[in-house]
Formats: sequence, C-alpha cells, structure tokens
Amino acid sequence: MPWLEEDYRRSAAAAPKPRFLASTAIEIVHEVPPATAFRHVLFDFDGTLSLIREGWPEIMVGMMTEEMLATGTGETPEAVAALCREFVAELTGKQTIYQMIRLAEEIRRRGGRPREPVWYKEKYHGRLMERIRDRREALRSGASRPEDHLVPGALCLLAACRDRGLSMYLASGTDRKYVAEEADLLGLTPYFGDRVYGALDDYAKFSKQMVIEQILRENRVEGSSLLGFGDGYVEIMNIKAAGGVAVAVASDEFGRSGRPDPWKRDRLIGCGADIVAADYREAEALLGYLFRSE
Repeated sequence: MPWLEEDYRRSAAAAPKPRFLASTAIEIVHEVPPATAFRHVLFDFDGTLSLIREGWPEIMVGMMTEEMLATGTGETPEAVAALCREFVAELTGKQTIYQMIRLAEEIRRRGGRPREPVWYKEKYHGRLMERIRDRREALRSGASRPEDHLVPGALCLLAACRDRGLSMYLASGTDRKYVAEEADLLGLTPYFGDRVYGALDDYAKFSKQMVIEQILRENRVEGSSLLGFGDGYVEIMNIKAAGGVAVAVASDEFGRSGRPDPWKRDRLIGCGADIVAADYREAEALLGYLFRSE
C-alpha cells in the first residue's frame, strides 16, 4: 500500500511545570529513563541541522499567492497570502509535494485548472535556488564556513554522536538530490555516509516512517534504541510511534538567538516530543542526560 505522511494531530500536553536541565535552557517534557541503550540516531535536515534554506516559507507563499490570484479570484492579495501562510505552516514537516497538492486543490476550488503538483514543486524549487544561490556558492568557494549555515553547535553534536558509536541517519522532506548536495557543502557527509534519505517525485515511495522501519528491521533492534532530532512534527510523531526518544529542535532559524521558537516548541510538544532544545550549544549537557547510567 502507498505510504502517506500523517497530518498533524495534537496528542500530548505539556507538563504542567516544565523541568530544565540544571544551568541550561534544555526543557525536559518527559523524563528519559537512565541507561537507555541508544544505538541509532535519526536527524531531520532543514531547520534541524541546515540553515541554508532559511526563509523558504516566504518564497513558497509568494509563488502560491501568484498562482491562486491567476485564477481571477475576487479575493485580495493579502487574503490569499494569509491563506497560503496558514496551510504552508499547517503542512510544514511533510514532504514539499503535500503543500503543492494543497495548492492545486485551492486553485481548483477557485475555478482554475491546476497543473500537476510536481510542476509547482519544481517552480518553487527554482525560485528558492535563486534565493539561496549566494549561500551555496559561498560554501562551495570557501567564502563562508559550514558553521555559518548550520544550527549552532550542530557539528559538535554530530561528532559526539559519532564518538559514542551511534549509527547516524539523515531523513528529510526535501528532495534527496538537494539534501545530499547540501549536506556535502556543509561537511556532513562523513557523519552519515550513504544513510541519507529524502523525498522522491513519486512521494508515496518515501516517508520518514519507512526509513525508521528500515533501520529497525535491518538492524533487528527495538524502537527503544532509536534517538531522533527534528524541528518538524512528522519525524517527532514517527520516532515516538516507533518507541524511540524524540528531541524537538525548536530552532530560531533567522535570529539564532538560542531561544526556542514558540510556535515550533508548542507544536512539537503537542505531538509527543520528550525534550526541547533551541539548538545544540548545550549538546554536552543534553547527551550527558540522555546517556546517563543512573
């Protein structure tokens, strides 16, 4: 049967009195038992590790607004843009194609004749590539460092996970070809090797749930051995459904303030996140808690 990513659903409430690790901003929503035998760790990409695509929502919303206004709808540009922002946010965390499927539905509702969703996805990617071309070129030429386009502390966290002997996986709703290329530009390929997964044009052939099930099946391990990091609800829900521990990365992608993004924090706690961190500047304390023996 085809694999489809679930819609967001609020299934958990925040603890009435959130606890923070001593002298840190790391929020413990659900306590992780000591001596948990983590062996595999799954990372989302954009917003969880990479900041190359920071600002993508405004590109997507702008393109969608133009396409919907072209139907001749009597709505104002402001009303259409507000609607687009709403459903783009609602679907953030799923593969990009799902947002384009919704765009096609909205065009049809207004009497338009939509193109195939993959056409809209390619148009959006073209505009996004124009927006981030300078970032990619600066990385390629050495004019900027990977750290300039990574969630703060990401390289230290990845190195620490590798040093602990964890098998590391990268799974993204962004197309795999872009994920692999940008991971290489950021110097992340040595951590993941060929364990890099991303969206395909045939979106029913990829999901983060499929990646998780493959990890558990091929390694013959229980879900409790899985640790996951993500800033989108899909990976948090999938990790929890498998029995793993989920760290919500409520990253402030634009400001890199070290404070959690309130919208991300609430959304990710609402789908079961165990821990919330704004970034990885306190990675040593976070891993110390996760791998404590008692």
